[in-house]
Amino acid sequence: MVLITYDVNTTSAEGRKRLRQVARHCMNYGQRVQNSVFECLLDASQFAAFRHQLESLIDVEKDSVRYYFLGNNWKRRVEHVGTKETYDPEGLFVV
Repeated sequence: MVLITYDVNTTSAEGRKRLRQVARHCMNYGQRVQNSVFECLLDASQFAAFRHQLESLIDVEKDSVRYYFLGNNWKRRVEHVGTKETYDPEGLFVV
């Protein structure tokens, strides 16, 4: 489990476009749990591809991305309180 957080500078039209691209890219790999926070179940090769693509989308002079590696025992490390419904990324996915 990898927790991905990002902060994209949106003071320009280009920044707003980057923000949409970053969010869309993260949605392809995981579940949004906060506005700019995603939980992703990725193996090493998936993470390498994800990271390479994500970092090609941002402007390193204006934006930032943080990766938190929670590991295989992530369920013991994540607690949720509040309004957003929680989910199980290892559970059944219904469309």
